[in-house]
Formats: sequence, C-alpha cells, structure tokens
Amino acid sequence: MTAPAQGIVLVGHGGVPKDYPQELVTKLKRLEAQRRASGTSATSEEIELDQRIRRWPRTAQTDPYRTGLESLADRLRPFLNGVPLALAYNEFCAPSLEEAVAELVGAGAQEITVLSSMFTPGGSHSELEIPDTLQHLRAQYPLVTLRYAWPFDLTMVCSMLAEHLRRFMPQATESTRQG
Repeated sequence: MTAPAQGIVLVGHGGVPKDYPQELVTKLKRLEAQRRASGTSATSEEIELDQRIRRWPRTAQTDPYRTGLESLADRLRPFLNGVPLALAYNEFCAPSLEEAVAELVGAGAQEITVLSSMFTPGGSHSELEIPDTLQHLRAQYPLVTLRYAWPFDLTMVCSMLAEHLRRFMPQATESTRQG
C-alpha cells in the first residue's frame, strides 16, 4: 500500500506592493475593521478590494516581501524529499491559503501540512486566522488531511537564532556551545 500524496503550504504574511494606491489600502482596512467590529460577512466591496490588491502586478522592487518568501521556499524545497510545496499569503498577496490548498488538492494531495513563516506566538494570523481558515477547508475537503505545523518549538527557534547570531557576534553565543 502506498502512502497518500502529500503537499506543503508555506504561508507568509503578505505585503502591500510599493506602487499600490494607499487610499485603496486604507479603504480595505476600514472595511475589514467594520466587518470585524460588527461580526458580519465581508461585503462585495471588501472582497473586490481584497482581490484587487492580491492580484496587483508585482516585481522584486515593488514587493520585496513576496520575493523573500519565494526565496525561502526555493531554499526549503531541497529538504522536502520531493513533496510539493505551494506558497500562500494571509493578506495583500496571492495566492491565499484557500487557493494554495485547492491547487495541491487539484494535483492529488491527500495530506497537506501548512507551515507558517511567522514563528512567534501572539500573532492573529498564526493563532486565529490560519486555524479558522483550516477549519473551513476541512469542511470543504473532508477526505483531505489538513495539518497545521504550529506553534513552533521556541527552543528550536532560539537555537536557530543563536546559530545565526554566531556569524555576527561569536562572543555573545560562545557559552551556549561550551555548555
């Protein structure tokens, strides 16, 4: 018996392109705040503005965050033993988590693990929005196993950060190697 087809979604925050009209960002944020305060669904205007910013043409110069997440994904792929990796963004950029999961399911993935690029606890995207989205996606794809690889083990994150610091401040992290 073969293992089910797998997939991974690396999800990042998303950034506003430098050349996107600021008044449209302000309008979108106002509509989102009103929706959250009232507990209602998104209006057609909010949905249109969200899609417009997500589909805005981007370059490395206008959206360095997207370029950075793509670079991270390119460096992660060799560690994944051929498991397909899709990118997703919480806001401002496409594809959304829903779109990335749909892409992997369409390619035959039956087990999908979602990995956030946001390491620290306390963020609304990692702690609230991604789990809520996954709950809806589980109902939409009942035959697909959706896992969320979060929260991060902060000791592992600290180990990686300390190793990184050694490149810049060897004396500040010397005692951790000797201990």
